[in-house]
Amino acid sequence: KKAGQSYWQILPLGPTGYGDSPYQSFSTYAGNPYFIDLKTLVKEGLLTKKECKEVRCKEQKKIDYEKIYQNRFKILKKAYRRFQKNDKYEKFLEENAFWLEDYCMYMAIKDAHEGKSWSEWEELLKKREKTALEKVKEELEDEIGFYQFQQYEFDRQWKKLHTYAKEQGIQIIGDIPIYVAFDSADAWAAPELFQFDEENNPIRVAGCPPDAFAKTGQLWGNPLYNWEYHQKTGYAWWIQRIRYCFQHYDVVRIDHFRGFDEYYAIPYGDKTAERGWWEKGPGMDLFRTVSQRLGQKDIIAEDLGFMTDSVKRLVEESGYPNMKVIEFAFDARDTGNASDYLPHNYTNNCVVYTGTHDNETLLGWYSDITPEERHMVREYLWNFHDDEKGICRNMIRLVMGSAAGRCIIPIQDYLQLDNTARINQPSTLGINWKWRLTEGQFTKELQKEMLALVTRFGRR
Repeated sequence: KKAGQSYWQILPLGPTGYGDSPYQSFSTYAGNPYFIDLKTLVKEGLLTKKECKEVRCKEQKKIDYEKIYQNRFKILKKAYRRFQKNDKYEKFLEENAFWLEDYCMYMAIKDAHEGKSWSEWEELLKKREKTALEKVKEELEDEIGFYQFQQYEFDRQWKKLHTYAKEQGIQIIGDIPIYVAFDSADAWAAPELFQFDEENNPIRVAGCPPDAFAKTGQLWGNPLYNWEYHQKTGYAWWIQRIRYCFQHYDVVRIDHFRGFDEYYAIPYGDKTAERGWWEKGPGMDLFRTVSQRLGQKDIIAEDLGFMTDSVKRLVEESGYPNMKVIEFAFDARDTGNASDYLPHNYTNNCVVYTGTHDNETLLGWYSDITPEERHMVREYLWNFHDDEKGICRNMIRLVMGSAAGRCIIPIQDYLQLDNTARINQPSTLGINWKWRLTEGQFTKELQKEMLALVTRFGRR
């Protein structure tokens, strides 16, 4: 608020597993228990300060997921043991039963199977045989209750934060990953939604084809949707999912929007994305249905990557603002789309970014591009002097002054940080999602600088 900001864009909030990616979550609805604030549980009388101190991670620039994983569930279990069920809790269970029961059962069974995905469970559980599920409910009742408690606490704390943000005039931009993880309650509970065989194994999986950025493509491994089934149900699952998101966010960014026009299908079991092919997606039929059922919603279409004419038509017909990333405007590898990202070509109906979670920081990017590309940047900025620290301020001013309706700047670029502050490097594992903003970095001086920028360019 003091920096004059109107939006706060965040990554997906779901519980994460191997690789820690928020785009590979155990549930499209659940919240990550790592975000539950322990101090709040102390105020509620469920934990002591001493207990929290014993598991606290020391102040550091990188998130220690291993330590959190080893400690967080143990201390939350202590809080759960002291928790007294009440009317608010029962109401939460009732209102969220459509996803909560399957998720909590899934996680309890998963824990009982040493973390293995549902595809490795015994056949009766894998296929959700009724008597097997009833037996699990009885045997794992306490563990299921523990996961219900986690979601109750997450929901209460998130709603409190969301309400506070709105009171300060800040809208939160949430994020819907287009796909769900195979290792998820969503895939286990409703296999009919996906391209599975009779044994509930994937036939084809998601990814991206080879390009100048990834020679063998990107093999994401997510199950692909059975769009014919979704269409027959009137896209009921999608309607429910988007409705739920708008209960938690003010604006929603739909990840990989081009996948609704055409999606890339890779044979299950392939080690790379090289043998994949394009299939037709639901197109405007889905978004017309969303509009009919939910009304006009504030949705951002993430349309980055190679844009075909049909994808452009889908974005235009939907009416959703699309995304522009200034780094892409000066990338010689992307000759087909580069001019689309130059600010003088923007319309008001777009959202501009200096970079996203998948990109290098501005400072890191400028250090890594070729001399020819740096020359393109200097030519475009005209009066820019070639010092690396200046690139951040100049690029931020450039996008702020564009016609784009919204302008989102990663905090790393305001702080002029190099690639040690990068959030994610696609197609890599073990090095991502770890950067964190530490206390003291967001100074009063930076707040004043940000406020001056948004005031100057009329973005308050």
